[in-house]
Amino acid sequence: MTMPARLPEPYGRDGGGANLADILERVLDKGIVIAGDIRINLLDIELLTVKLRLVVASVDRAKEMGIDWWEHDPELSTRARSDQLTRENHELRERLAALEALEAGRGQHEEEDR
Repeated sequence: MTMPARLPEPYGRDGGGANLADILERVLDKGIVIAGDIRINLLDIELLTVKLRLVVASVDRAKEMGIDWWEHDPELSTRARSDQLTRENHELRERLAALEALEAGRGQHEEEDR
């Protein structure tokens, strides 16, 4: 019985396979979608349904696909947070002006009643 001189190399070390960096680069460049549903039923009554959708892609690739929610989330983007604060500030100023106008109108009616 003859034994090989050495054992085969693990996956990716013989030069023919892809290493982790190559695989990651390819996945981020092309993107990958993983989708699945989990349903929990009891006596043919649906108790819970969880729909999972996972997209793995680079930021540039995601933007090409029209996915850019992180740019509008105030928790993840300082620009979105600033935009949200500016919008809230504008709304509060409008409400304050409306209340001041209402109070001024109420004061005029009180003077006329005297």
